[in-house]
Amino acid sequence: MRAKAASPAINEKAPGFGRKAVLYATCFGNYNNPRIGEAARAVFAHNGIETEVAYPGCCGMPKLEQGDLAAVAAAARKIAGELGLYLDRGYDVVALVPSCALMLKFEWPLILPRDESVKRLARATFDISEYVVDIAKREGLAPGLRSLPGGVTLHLACHARAQNMGAKAAEMLRLLPDCDIAVIERCSGHGGSWGAMKENFDTALKVGKPVAKHAAKNARAFLASECPLAAAHILQGMEALGGEPKPPAEAFHPIELMARAYDLTREDP
Repeated sequence: MRAKAASPAINEKAPGFGRKAVLYATCFGNYNNPRIGEAARAVFAHNGIETEVAYPGCCGMPKLEQGDLAAVAAAARKIAGELGLYLDRGYDVVALVPSCALMLKFEWPLILPRDESVKRLARATFDISEYVVDIAKREGLAPGLRSLPGGVTLHLACHARAQNMGAKAAEMLRLLPDCDIAVIERCSGHGGSWGAMKENFDTALKVGKPVAKHAAKNARAFLASECPLAAAHILQGMEALGGEPKPPAEAFHPIELMARAYDLTREDP
């Protein structure tokens, strides 16, 4: 509803003008934190990219973690069919959360290796940071980026690294002027749907303790992770450490920091 009510104006003077992307909203972006999608649309519009937002359903990763391959296959066929209509119209597909990008790009083709619509979607899907870097390399970004005073502590999510695309979130944030980035390449300890179970919380904190310590030792003004669940878990891990420095009040998705650097951040009423 929010996406339909507020479609940002396209910057026709931007080098990337002419591109079209459909944002796969993901469950987290659709139900938990729509700021991620709003930041993505704002950054894309500023860079001349026309966007649509689509949520045909869950990518099925929680079902995959439970071993329900039939449910994952059903979700893959449905979503690939609906997003395929955007491919027919010349849109790229951009997933807002790396777990979902991994499903579309790699897991679905393994489960349905003969499904042409799934294979076609996999070839056309980008992770959000990957897509911004692609714009920067191919057309160049629109001007207006500012530095983020105090720098960023950036956690590279496991499901982003599993996409075998390089450290695209770090590469994207290094496009900002004079950006000081401390990168963490280790599991946060959250562990997907396993980490959502309260009986696993203490173990998850223990697994993620090295990341929490790293984040505290290399604290910057902003804490970010490509995985929103990992970001929240790192904050909890830092709180459990106690002492100084105190953890930041909130953590961000890297695309939110990109929007902030462009001064495009949406203020909620």
